[in-house]
Amino acid sequence: MWSTISKNFTKNKVLLGIACLIIFAYLLPYYILGEDTHIRVHDNMDSNIVWYKLLAESGQIFSLSDAMLPYAINGLPRSALSSPFDAMVWIYYLFEPMTAYTIGQTIMRFTAFFGMYLLLTYTFGKERANYRLISTGVSLCFALLPFWPSGMLSIAGLPLALYIFLTIREKGWNSSWYHWIALLCITFFSNFVLSFVFFLGLLGVVWIVDWIKLRESNWPFFTAIAGMTAIYLAKNYMLIHSMFFDAGFTSHRDALDLGHNSFGRTMELSLENFLYGHTHDLALQYKVIIPVIGLALLISGIRNAKAAKLLLSLFIFNMLLSIWYALWYWEGMRLIKDHFMIANTFNFSRIHFLDPMIWYICFAIALGIICKNIGWKIGKIIAVILIVYQCTIAFPLNEENKYSQFDTPTFQEFYAVNLFEEIENYIGKKQSAYRVVSIGMHPTIAQYNGFYTLDTYNNSFPLKYKKQFREIIAGELDKNPSLKNYFDTWGGRLYMYVAEHGEDYLFTKEKDGAIEDLQINVKALRNMGGEYIFSAVTIENYEELGLEFEKTFKTKTSAWKIWLYKVPDQSASEN
Repeated sequence: MWSTISKNFTKNKVLLGIACLIIFAYLLPYYILGEDTHIRVHDNMDSNIVWYKLLAESGQIFSLSDAMLPYAINGLPRSALSSPFDAMVWIYYLFEPMTAYTIGQTIMRFTAFFGMYLLLTYTFGKERANYRLISTGVSLCFALLPFWPSGMLSIAGLPLALYIFLTIREKGWNSSWYHWIALLCITFFSNFVLSFVFFLGLLGVVWIVDWIKLRESNWPFFTAIAGMTAIYLAKNYMLIHSMFFDAGFTSHRDALDLGHNSFGRTMELSLENFLYGHTHDLALQYKVIIPVIGLALLISGIRNAKAAKLLLSLFIFNMLLSIWYALWYWEGMRLIKDHFMIANTFNFSRIHFLDPMIWYICFAIALGIICKNIGWKIGKIIAVILIVYQCTIAFPLNEENKYSQFDTPTFQEFYAVNLFEEIENYIGKKQSAYRVVSIGMHPTIAQYNGFYTLDTYNNSFPLKYKKQFREIIAGELDKNPSLKNYFDTWGGRLYMYVAEHGEDYLFTKEKDGAIEDLQINVKALRNMGGEYIFSAVTIENYEELGLEFEKTFKTKTSAWKIWLYKVPDQSASEN
């Protein structure tokens, strides 16, 4: 594999060099701004970054049993967090969170670029020399996509993995040992349940079809598929154990009740996903890629029949993925989910994570068809224009540019370490000696700063605890049917919901969100150990609730103004 990169780089060093410089420019804000960088909050700062940090600091990275981590919900099961064999855990162990995040972004972008470049070079075969411009340009477009940061190589690494598997399928045991090492590395930087379980499953189907057609077994190809699957299963031993064996607790996922869309809404959702993608796997295909594919299919002639057939097949496959994604949330699927627990707890719609790779393979093939039909001289000019246009769509979506426009806090402002140090010092007790909850902001902020929280956001936790926590917020849920449905049917966010706020958890100090009539069960909160409320907004009826206002906290470098309320001991207040 590396020899292939070397040969192609020598022949194409100018184009590859320019592409690498553009990727580096894309990454530059992380290196220059550091913790002053604006980055994604949803499923990122509100969750994964803190999960990695706290696991790295927990002393429970390796755990043969499902140990309880005390920093959340009076004992969060260890299996709710990443595997000890997840490479990002160790990067967070070795570096500060923002540095680790920057390293992850860098690995993700360059792997996406070189992986797609190798895959397209392989796809174009003997004619690869004519397609260098297209291969490089499309690979750059792919590398600039707004990948979900915590997915790492779950999407960005798919092209590289596919290239390696296709090479092993073709060359067998003559494949370079580097291919096998690269597959191993991808395993530790990616998530099995997000994408690779589907990717490997489809490769397994390819192996079976080959076996039937050729009437012989491609054992190297089978070994690669089975070997990578086995490593993933070993890597995720705690997750596998909690899903299929005695986890020691009943997960809240067992009570999931998702998917009640009407058939009409299901068809709308399939079209939305096909055209615009999902927030975790945006491919930005709508403006350029889909029209280019359509044009290529229209003008493809007999001499491009093979390429057109492949293009149409991939295009239809992506369409089917979008339909399947939407069907997973159709009310008719409840019949299956209600009778088969695995269908209810595991999200089979996530096969749509394959979409971005397929769209960019289609983009490259379509550009090749256009160039062949109208002539390479004019065709390459058109290809450059289209690639540049696609890059101008993707590049501005770098996190610093995108999230600074939405008034999202920077990394430093969001976690507000200095502010929470003041609160810790004011309370004056060891953080493990009391429990807190947050209102108007994500509870992971308090967790990041060492506080032990009753509220949290995690992929799995005891259903029993969810029911206990619900008693605290029942009054607010009853005032907002949408929130009530959100919590009861999913409930991955154990938050101090406020009916007036809905699903808004970013009440920064510039935002007015005063709560006029908060209806929470203070007694239930205290019984679970809650002693303090960190509120990003003022609670106007705090006296009626029996809360004690302590002090407000605010710093220049923080996004928050915190009202600190104390939850009095119920037995003391009764006396």
